[in-house]
Amino acid sequence: MAEPDRRALLIVNRNARNGGAVIDAALAVLRDAGWSLVEHPCSPGQTAAEVIRARAAEGFAAVILGGGDGTLNGAAPALMETGLPFGILPLGTANDLARSLDIPFDPVEAAHVIAGGVLRPIDLGEVNSRPFFNVASIGFSATLAKGLGREEKKRWGKLGYALAAFRLLRRVRRFTAWITHDGVTEQVKTIQVSVGNGRHYGGGMTVESSARPDDGKLDVYSLELDHWWRLLALLPYLRRGTQGQWHDVRAFPTTACEVRTRRPMPVNTDGELNAMTPARFRLLPKAVRVYVPSSNPSHGMPA
Repeated sequence: MAEPDRRALLIVNRNARNGGAVIDAALAVLRDAGWSLVEHPCSPGQTAAEVIRARAAEGFAAVILGGGDGTLNGAAPALMETGLPFGILPLGTANDLARSLDIPFDPVEAAHVIAGGVLRPIDLGEVNSRPFFNVASIGFSATLAKGLGREEKKRWGKLGYALAAFRLLRRVRRFTAWITHDGVTEQVKTIQVSVGNGRHYGGGMTVESSARPDDGKLDVYSLELDHWWRLLALLPYLRRGTQGQWHDVRAFPTTACEVRTRRPMPVNTDGELNAMTPARFRLLPKAVRVYVPSSNPSHGMPA
């Protein structure tokens, strides 16, 4: 149980797909567990990181984030800088970090996880000085993220991803990229290069079958497919994280790499387009701490 009157900075995206009355029930769970919650509504255009930086000196014991992966991504720089642990109330479309950490998607159940007080240190990935939790991708998924509007995500949820992907699929084209890692540079023709820190992305796709958010490595794969229809055949492997078994998928672990393209291309980090190629990636080991279920077999020691 949390200590009585422990103060937490609460940042909730009440416009998230699953925001609503259920969030009040989740907050009641936290208050009953002894948390004193100070909610800070984000102004238009204000990121969670800006809020955390502005209020970190007020003596908060933790930050509680209600939203999707985009909300978490926006908070990551300040969580790393301040060292404040954080709790997740999943309210988004995909909730991939919560999925990777076995945090229930029901915000009330997720609040019980935070109340349990078990903290786990996890890694962050970084691309061009921007941290990310799950995956950063160049190519198909970045184009998909650009074409999938927030209203469409809120209305259709995961189905929105599928509908947008289907519209885009037949227009996908390979591009040339140079991937530098571990002392070698490889030229590839690919439809997507992905660099994963966590386990899940894109609403349930898997970076690599054994990947964890605290495994001390980045998992990279490049989809070097000749025809768009092969991506359909590859889909079950992408969901299981076994795409590296295909001869036209390049996959390897590393702790740092660089991806260059002929022209600048956007990088999709946790669903947000906030970087461009050339993209320099590195691992930030044990960079932040998050509340996880006590039954999680791979969680860290309580802090």
